[in-house]
Amino acid sequence: MSTIRIGLIGAGANTAARHIPGFRRIPGVEIVGVVNRTPESSRRVADQFGIPRVFESPEAVCADPEIDAVCIGTWPYKHRDYTIMALEAGKHVLCEARMAMDLPEALEMLAAAQRRPELVAQLVPAPFDFRLGPTITRLIAEGALGEVREVTVRVLNGQGLDPHAPLHWRQRRDYSGRNVQMFGIYVEIIERWLGRHAGSVTADGAILIPERRDPETGQMAPVTVPDTYVVCGELARGARITYHLSTMAAGAEANGIAVHGTKAVLRWRPDDTAEVVTFGQPHGHPLEPDPGTDRGWRVEEDFIASIREGAPVRLTNFEDGVAYMRVVDAAHRSWEEGRRLPLGE
Repeated sequence: MSTIRIGLIGAGANTAARHIPGFRRIPGVEIVGVVNRTPESSRRVADQFGIPRVFESPEAVCADPEIDAVCIGTWPYKHRDYTIMALEAGKHVLCEARMAMDLPEALEMLAAAQRRPELVAQLVPAPFDFRLGPTITRLIAEGALGEVREVTVRVLNGQGLDPHAPLHWRQRRDYSGRNVQMFGIYVEIIERWLGRHAGSVTADGAILIPERRDPETGQMAPVTVPDTYVVCGELARGARITYHLSTMAAGAEANGIAVHGTKAVLRWRPDDTAEVVTFGQPHGHPLEPDPGTDRGWRVEEDFIASIREGAPVRLTNFEDGVAYMRVVDAAHRSWEEGRRLPLGE
């Protein structure tokens, strides 16, 4: 078994918590180098995790002939540039979510991957439904809920309630693009369960705390991403869907996804538990994963398996990334322009 050598471009929280330990658990995989936003942070990551090389730039990582694959752990504002650079240099790519700043960037990334079909191009998937997602997908497909008529998604986390909390990168459009809070994560999950969105979307939102202190400069800076966001749309199967996301409302007991069918309703919670309530029955019953479907976090293992064995990328390929970015992009434009926006426009 040949050794696969990984170069890290960006080493944020998810890279440190997930990707570095994940790669190190796999026999025959080595993390050989890292570059982060500054030379100092690059050296700190290398020292913390015993990574042998510190690169001066992402270009140097991609140009290095010893590196087989690149893990891109930056914020979305660099995903397109580094992904295309790595693919053109002949490197396999695992790119952090969200895929890109907007739909045009995502389409560029997909085109670059299609030009190099011999390389693996994978996005880090939305992880919240790894336990029950396959089972929920099966139940819906088999008609256990009847005809699905309406879906509601509620993510009220209260993370922005403190007006003195510093500016987060997710609150900066120059870093996150048209991604708003966790909207894209839940679009991805919904499309796994119920198929693609279709038709049009209508979005409304508001920035309730207009500025916060930038931890990079110490100065007050504008918040440019909505604190509260509501998106209404439709799915290709005909169901209506409503998303409500807010950092200004705290209501963990109400958070989750409800899939309303003509026979039953499925209520899923962010801890990846759920129950199905069949109409006419006094109580719901807890949902357990189908045998063999509770895979847990296997992102790095799946990436390496695709490189070594040619296994197709499922969680998540660039085609599915473009699909969720199409919804993310249209919703943001709907909010900006104050109108209902067709997904194909």
